[in-house]
Amino acid sequence: MTKNSLFSSNQSLNIGGKLFDLSYPRIMGVINITPDSFYTDSRVAGLDEVIKVAEQMIEEGVDIIDLGGFSSRPGAEEVSEKEELKRVITPVAELKKRFPNTLISVDTFRSEVARQTLDAGADIINDISGGQADPGIAQAVADFHAAYILMHMKGYVTHMMKDTDYKDMLPEIATYFKQRLESLNNIGVTEVVIDPGFGFSKTLEQNYELLNNLQYFNMIKAPILVGLSRKSMIYKFLNTTPEKALIGTNVLNFVALQKGARILRVHDVREAKETVMLFEKLEG
Repeated sequence: MTKNSLFSSNQSLNIGGKLFDLSYPRIMGVINITPDSFYTDSRVAGLDEVIKVAEQMIEEGVDIIDLGGFSSRPGAEEVSEKEELKRVITPVAELKKRFPNTLISVDTFRSEVARQTLDAGADIINDISGGQADPGIAQAVADFHAAYILMHMKGYVTHMMKDTDYKDMLPEIATYFKQRLESLNNIGVTEVVIDPGFGFSKTLEQNYELLNNLQYFNMIKAPILVGLSRKSMIYKFLNTTPEKALIGTNVLNFVALQKGARILRVHDVREAKETVMLFEKLEG
């Protein structure tokens, strides 16, 4: 993707010299190597458990596995860079060795974690801060010619819910994406996915406004990823828990696909795969 074509296509990514086709929706499976992620069943501890969960996801049709060693749950305890690396570096290397055809993403906002995990075999960096927490992360991605997921968030990760004020939310988020995409492109990061950041710096009502208008961001012409899985916008509205929010997740994921999402980031791969299959059937 050249600078002049930055906003011209959202149908594919060049990852490691191979074309990742996004003409049909893809599924990213979440593996949290943390003790305090908001959804208890997504937490894993130890390499053997990571491999077991990854194998199941691959059997169920996952396209990308997203490993995270830092919980972004509001109120979660912050962990050191050393601890985050300790949690993710070996799983990245082992999963890439065992499953070379599965894309590996690392959910981090730290440049050194990005650099070392890319060196260990990761294909994608999933940065919830969009480079705001550590501006050096973009250069790390550029140096490895990796793909980058650019999420929208205001404020720092551990207290982003204190900043939910917008004059006009949709144009503000779109402007954020355009400015960051231009900056990324200028240093050589060209394979970029945008994530509007459901649950980050947004109230429950703002999350639904965002989903209802997700097609607004198709004008940016970058693939859209949505992470709705079992989030509070579902379980709080339904007065339930993350553990009982799967049906709500599937419903909202279907809506997101209708409005242009290309990647679903989920905890439940089989159910997401079925959601995509039904969507594709209706689309013909």
